[in-house]
Amino acid sequence: MKQSIVLLLLLVQYSLFSQEKTFFERPPLFPNCEEVAIDSQQHCFDQKVFQLIFENFKVPQKVVDDNYKGNIIVLFEVDTTGLFKVIYVDAMYDELKTEARSVFSKFPKIKPGTYNGNSTYKQYSIEIKIPLEFRDTKTNDLKKESEISKLEIEAKSEFDKVNNSLVAFEDKTYSSQLNIPFTHFDYSKFDRNMNLVGTNSHTASKPFLYEDVSSYYDFKTEIEKLKKETITWAGKKLWNEHLVQLQGKDYWFTIDPIFDLEVGKDFDADFNTTYNNTRGILIRGGFGKNFNFYTSVFESQGRFAQYINDYAESLKAYGPDPAIIPGRGIAKRFKTDSYDYPVAEAYLSYSPAKFINIQFGHGKNFIGDGYRSLFLSDVASPHPFLKLNTKFWKIKYTNTWMWLKDVRPEATVDAAFLTKFMANHYLSWNVSKRLNIGLFESVIWTNTNDRGFDVNYLNPIIFYRAIEFETGQGAGNAIVGASGKYKVNDNVNIYSQFILDEFSLSDVKAGEKSWKNKFGYQLGVKYFNAFKVDNLLLQFEYNRVRPYTYSHNTIVLNYGHNNQSMGHLWGSNFSEAIIIGRYYFKRWFGDAKLIFGVRGFDYNDGTDNFSYGSDIYRNYNDRPFDSGVEIGQGNKTNSFYANLQTGYVINPASNLKLFADITFRNFNPDVETTSTFKTNTVWFNIGLRTDLFNWYFDF
Repeated sequence: MKQSIVLLLLLVQYSLFSQEKTFFERPPLFPNCEEVAIDSQQHCFDQKVFQLIFENFKVPQKVVDDNYKGNIIVLFEVDTTGLFKVIYVDAMYDELKTEARSVFSKFPKIKPGTYNGNSTYKQYSIEIKIPLEFRDTKTNDLKKESEISKLEIEAKSEFDKVNNSLVAFEDKTYSSQLNIPFTHFDYSKFDRNMNLVGTNSHTASKPFLYEDVSSYYDFKTEIEKLKKETITWAGKKLWNEHLVQLQGKDYWFTIDPIFDLEVGKDFDADFNTTYNNTRGILIRGGFGKNFNFYTSVFESQGRFAQYINDYAESLKAYGPDPAIIPGRGIAKRFKTDSYDYPVAEAYLSYSPAKFINIQFGHGKNFIGDGYRSLFLSDVASPHPFLKLNTKFWKIKYTNTWMWLKDVRPEATVDAAFLTKFMANHYLSWNVSKRLNIGLFESVIWTNTNDRGFDVNYLNPIIFYRAIEFETGQGAGNAIVGASGKYKVNDNVNIYSQFILDEFSLSDVKAGEKSWKNKFGYQLGVKYFNAFKVDNLLLQFEYNRVRPYTYSHNTIVLNYGHNNQSMGHLWGSNFSEAIIIGRYYFKRWFGDAKLIFGVRGFDYNDGTDNFSYGSDIYRNYNDRPFDSGVEIGQGNKTNSFYANLQTGYVINPASNLKLFADITFRNFNPDVETTSTFKTNTVWFNIGLRTDLFNWYFDF
């Protein structure tokens, strides 16, 4: 008769680990123990040895028949290649000696122990008591066999079984359905790969999924190139790895701290320094092959260059809070001259089939191939969204439904901000190996007359303009657009957007420059590996949007959220030219940006309170005239913005960067008013940032 037993293993180490336990010495590691904290790795090794003996050791029948009580002493080592070798066995029965050697011969090859980074052998002595005793080497708890039921033994080992189910960590982020955090610079690294002549990629709807981009860009190889050789746990976590990374058969997740610690000087301001102090946590993971999750929480305090502080306070929402930090959210006063602005972003991503991805979360989206987008931009605060991406043949179809807020005092009811809704469609079609055409439509409606979320707009394949007429033209604000991209060759592509809010053909024919002709366009070109310099991107972009575009006679139906535009950062009534250069070499990077603009602002001086078409939060019926409407009308302002940034990627896994930048900004209106006045800013800044989103300070 055979019976299975659980064996007591009392480990007495003869290795240097037990004699000189130093920071630079590490025990042998089974695969599931590599990601365990360093002070728990020895216990993990012990428990794995217990498990293997328990699974493989069979007490000889003769020993069972003799009702033997005693012990077995096994001296073994793990050599410098990771193999287990039995050196000596002492037992009453030869059968026990043979069985002990047989069990250890079944042990797998593992990672050997190290001393100062070099492989070394480790020796251990094990005492196996018979009959059964069950001991946890960490707690030293002991029970006799007669006191333990099979169920209790299994229950006591359940936690270790879960721990032992872990496998060696392989970062599955790069093949997951997670979004690649959208920053213009980081996206430029694989922009060329996705725009080679002949690719069937779709590059306008952002952020991209890692899974989609991995077909064109080898994340793992590129990350591997940046790895630093280091032997310590702290060194790996600083330079190469996620702070916490855990993986089982059907799940994985990573945890990283978030930092945005900056200090600088605005030489045009009265205060001494600018600063930002962001701390947070980022969690990413997945269950199975098709379900992923992401969450990031930021706690921040900051004081910025004076023109940014002024702009933030001009966005003020209803209530006691003094400002909205552009692109982040509502801020409360911190001390006397700073802001406290918490932010959270999260989403769930699920791909029920290869051709479809569904996301629900709180964050931002972007549609376009340029630095700016006239369709849907990421300049406003994060907001709830539901997104559906469908890909087949040469088509990618993106549906996004968003829940936005109008935070103006006049739109607030019982101290609650008014909810407004946005739905848009974007169809991207690769007509040929070089040409891509996109069609866009969007509609905004609000909760007037208890309308709520209108199911008419939930249909993913419908024309919003027709639904707007069906539900009442005053019930929503529909906008349509088209985009194009042409790949001249592998290194040059041209892109464009055209947005149409309202149009009067008769007025165009009359040449009257009617206010009804509310539209805008974008033209741009990208030059990859410019002048045969690898990883150098040059980009030129021109944007022009006529007055009153994105606005509405029912203000809440404008194209805005949290007093910020959901389209172009500047609203409307402007033209701008942008020149951008980006370069990276290994972990070093550099970024330069020049923006020249002409804008037309309102006067709001008590004598002239007309809307000249720049502020999308003005009723377009407040216009001063119907014809002769031109870009730059009103308080014409010339602006210039230049930014130069350079830095070093500390950890590519978490995208932690050390950087320094300098900003020059000249803002020169024809007439100075209380809200529009001349400034000439020089702002120097250095910092440490986990780069996860775009900051836009070029307003």
